[in-house]
Amino acid sequence: MKFTLSWLKEYLDTDATLEQISQKLTIIGMEVESITDAAKDLSAFTVAHILEASPHPEAEKLQVCKVDTGNEILQIVCGAPNARPGLKVVLAPIGSIIPTNKMKIKASKIRNVESFGMLCSAAELGLGKDSDGIIELPQDAKIGDNFTSFLGLNDPVISVAITPNRGDCLGVYGIARDLAATGIGKLKSLTIPFIATSHKSPINVHIEHSSNCPLFVGYHIKNIANKPSPDWLAKRLQAIGQKPISAIVDITNYINYSFGRPLHAYDTDKLSGDITVRLAKANEKFTALNDKEYSLTETDIVVADAKEILGLAGIMGGKVSGAELSTSNIFLEAAMFDPDMIASSGRHHQIESDSRYRFERKPDHDFTSLGAQIAASMITSICGGEISEAIFIGNVHTIQRSFKFSPAKIQSLGGVTLSDDIIKTILLRLGFSIDNNWNIKIPSWRNDVEGEADIVEEVLRINGFDQIPMTLLPRDSMLTDPALSPELRRINLLRRMLAARGLNEVISWSFMSSSIAKQIAPINEALLLTNPIVQDFDYMRPSIIPNLISCVKKNAARGFTDLALFEIGPVFNDVTPNGQKKVIAGIRTGMYTGRSIYNDARPADLFDVKADIAAIMLESSIDFNKFNLTENAPSYYHPKRSACISLGKNIIGYFGELHPSFLRLMDIKTNAMAFEIFIDQVPIAKVKHGRKAPYIVSDYQAIERDFAFIVEASLAADQIVRSINATEKNLIKSVKVFDVYSGQGIEPGKKSVAVAVTLQAMDRTISDVESEVICKNIIDNVQKNTGGVLRG
Repeated sequence: MKFTLSWLKEYLDTDATLEQISQKLTIIGMEVESITDAAKDLSAFTVAHILEASPHPEAEKLQVCKVDTGNEILQIVCGAPNARPGLKVVLAPIGSIIPTNKMKIKASKIRNVESFGMLCSAAELGLGKDSDGIIELPQDAKIGDNFTSFLGLNDPVISVAITPNRGDCLGVYGIARDLAATGIGKLKSLTIPFIATSHKSPINVHIEHSSNCPLFVGYHIKNIANKPSPDWLAKRLQAIGQKPISAIVDITNYINYSFGRPLHAYDTDKLSGDITVRLAKANEKFTALNDKEYSLTETDIVVADAKEILGLAGIMGGKVSGAELSTSNIFLEAAMFDPDMIASSGRHHQIESDSRYRFERKPDHDFTSLGAQIAASMITSICGGEISEAIFIGNVHTIQRSFKFSPAKIQSLGGVTLSDDIIKTILLRLGFSIDNNWNIKIPSWRNDVEGEADIVEEVLRINGFDQIPMTLLPRDSMLTDPALSPELRRINLLRRMLAARGLNEVISWSFMSSSIAKQIAPINEALLLTNPIVQDFDYMRPSIIPNLISCVKKNAARGFTDLALFEIGPVFNDVTPNGQKKVIAGIRTGMYTGRSIYNDARPADLFDVKADIAAIMLESSIDFNKFNLTENAPSYYHPKRSACISLGKNIIGYFGELHPSFLRLMDIKTNAMAFEIFIDQVPIAKVKHGRKAPYIVSDYQAIERDFAFIVEASLAADQIVRSINATEKNLIKSVKVFDVYSGQGIEPGKKSVAVAVTLQAMDRTISDVESEVICKNIIDNVQKNTGGVLRG
């Protein structure tokens, strides 16, 4: 929410400084995000005059301008399409700094033509969104003067963050009311103008569903002489980034920003019959004021005449009936629309507008008629015209809500002792009504206040949260049990462990594109979103891997290709409680280690992500060797360079190289290694007194024996390792594959797998006789389980 200091003081009588107002706004919950003083930031920019504008000899879209600065004639190369002789413009001289991008203006050559300054657009100076051309100043602007003084931009602009529950503060008047409640100033009485009506409206209004539009107020105003807005109005809108259009349109915007009351004006000469508020028909077309055509649905509220749609209710008016400078007769609309339907339509059609933003947050129902009166009076005072009798459909005033309040709640809930007089003063200044029995009536603009706790919050907020005394909790209330569950503690440990292994944590949306999701698993219609925030996020993700790939793609576009990322979050198989799983997923791309004096550069491979998984299991106090590895990983993994990890019948996760065709679909031009662990399926290690069991090292000597087995070429080496581990679980400490060979001396279709086995007991030294027995049992067990024989 943006407003100028003078705009605020139109409704707030105060002598407070800008700094004091800024501090008070933040204290009462409206955080000041920025204060822009154009007179200070743009002090170097001056009014200049284009004398000549000729085509650039080497660039079709550029012009070489001769510019009079008041002191000298400068040559400036300009690319604006509206640069022309006789135009008064804003000059950024050499040495000045463009506020939006901090670029310092220097003398330069542009396509071999010297340029000594820059002619500025509104967007470049942070004065609006218009970047199509340079600013055109009025002809009475004096060459050489500071242009901010000429435009009256010496009024600081304050930008505040408004929380979603405070729709009443989406107008300057509402902000002034809150400030007045703190005692920093006094809220000025709002004067509602008397309207002298001259005729009945020739336009009638019909509402098909009162729940969609509970109130509609309209005025027909005829014989208007629409014109550009007066300077004070145009400058006020320009200061907050709005481009003045015409007096009629600017007045509706002014009421919107002053009171949070959206309005719309229809050119009645363009209408066909009466106005109807109804639901759109399926696939009905509508061209909005932004020149875009939308295909509507049966859940969209529209305002239409007998021929076509005039506006998407509460969101944006239509191109066909918009007011222009030539408009002489208008119908002024002030209405209330269902906020949930407005929000749904806005998201579906991806239309952002100030009107939608306010309707979603429930504007003051009771101010609807008053806002229309103020606007109608302003229009006739500036443009002339005759106002019709008002059209009212629905209840102009709502039933005022009330409940009984106990002042003692301020102490019991808020921990602050305040007198009844102070509490009453604060609430009365905020617009609440209070009788002698503390029955409180809620003002119509405070839709967020529902009970006593909300009243306590209001009093504490205005009194100052910094006035709440710090109080130590009594010792007997201290927590005796751990604040985190074993599952959350493990997640935090794993998060730190993966970060220590060089992976960066990311947090992505729980949504993805259904076109990508179908490459992961068959589409489940129940997981499609009916109102996605964007079309690429229309499906609940069945895997985190595509989101991580998107992060890789965005980083690669900026030159960062050596990446190690992980995310901990949910994936979705269906809509049942068991259909959601918590996953730890990671991805490695590019080089695992860079070139240095100690080693050569090495790209990441599948053994790196296997090591990541082994580390996760070790942190969970589970031996990785207890898991089974099979080749039935999902299709988005490489079929021969990936594995599925299981423990008994439970699938724990997957790891390996991602399939090249899947990476091409995701527009990734490098290999990528990934892992996924369904952390809910990994058993939590038993702990004692909050600690994992310590790792005990034997004091007795270890024995190492090497074996080489001839097995079928298709046999996974992991099966040999598991057969050996199963031979003597208490004495075999490790089994490591150190060589795989096929070729000369090995029968075709066979291979040799060499392993190193470490034997060690915890209570004795293993004798030669015992080790020989164990070795024989290893050979027998491998032959029994895999068909492998000891290599001769």
